[in-house]
Amino acid sequence: MNRLVFVGLFTEGSTDIRFLESIVKRTLDELAYDCKGQIETDLLTLEVDKIGLGFVEQVKEASKKGLQDFGISILCVHTDADNALKRIIKTKINPVLDDIKNYTNANCKDIVFIVPVQMVESWMLADKDLFKTEINSNKRDIELGINQHPENLTDPKQTIENAIRIAKADMTRRKRGKGISISDLYQILGQKIELDVLSNLPSYMKFKKGLNQALRQLNYL
Repeated sequence: MNRLVFVGLFTEGSTDIRFLESIVKRTLDELAYDCKGQIETDLLTLEVDKIGLGFVEQVKEASKKGLQDFGISILCVHTDADNALKRIIKTKINPVLDDIKNYTNANCKDIVFIVPVQMVESWMLADKDLFKTEINSNKRDIELGINQHPENLTDPKQTIENAIRIAKADMTRRKRGKGISISDLYQILGQKIELDVLSNLPSYMKFKKGLNQALRQLNYL
């Protein structure tokens, strides 16, 4: 008999959900192949009213909603490091992990963090050929300003917007009017980017390792 694993996803913003949803689900499915017995997975995106709540309180509310409404076993939480990983660990991650000790049985207590070095847009540039295909450009990486390692970019979102602008400059006026924008790319790239390519990013591999450990702690692996 198949066992069903419910996993929640809580992100900083709606655009993050559009990009990360497919990636998290596919990563979960990949790990499920190694689980004991037959495992099916279901990923639930969670939204909470963030008004007046700090990060720790938001995660706590998401863990409560995820367990009570959907029966999740694991909660994946996204937060950008913004090139200040030590600060994020100190001010966000560690306080959440400390607070878990005080969670009641009404909260999901298995938390896995998704923490891009800068912001989630850096993961969108992990496959530069795919990115260039989606923005309809045959320019070289250096011409589009995307030649650096994605996690070395100080502002990957601005880098993407600049690359789109450069690509559009070569288009005819008619095509330029129908050109893609960064908001169009989140879901497209999230669904198309290969996990093997993302594996070149240390922050993705840290997330995958954390998800693997959570499944192991729950005795699925």
